[in-house]
Amino acid sequence: MNYYQQALKIKTRGKDFHRITREIEDVVSQSEIQTGLCTIFVRHTSASLIIQENADPDVLRDLSNFFAKLVPENFNYIHSTEGPDDMPAHIRSVLTKTSEQIPIVRGRLVLGTWQGIYLWEHRQHSHQREIIIHINGDK
Repeated sequence: MNYYQQALKIKTRGKDFHRITREIEDVVSQSEIQTGLCTIFVRHTSASLIIQENADPDVLRDLSNFFAKLVPENFNYIHSTEGPDDMPAHIRSVLTKTSEQIPIVRGRLVLGTWQGIYLWEHRQHSHQREIIIHINGDK
């Protein structure tokens, strides 16, 4: 069993979806793992990772609109030290995920035709986010 790890720094543009599929695929290629598992982890509590539709941008808009209604920013949250968008960002992160696992077959991620990997920034302003990629398997 072989292991490979790499950290990626992603500069977000504020509250939005940031497609990171290509960056993750590049790390998988560098690892030279042919059969295994890729684990992706975001080291923050106000951003999340999702695997979602990569062809029709309306899907991401609908997700964003749904979460805006589900977790509004204009609610009377107790935690507001870092601004009015901070506590809603924590809640959105809890409702989604901070990690994803994707199988590797023949040296490539086994994503569906319409699947892409996204870093979902839940804060209003841009942030520098760190993603840890851990790959294990056989070369």
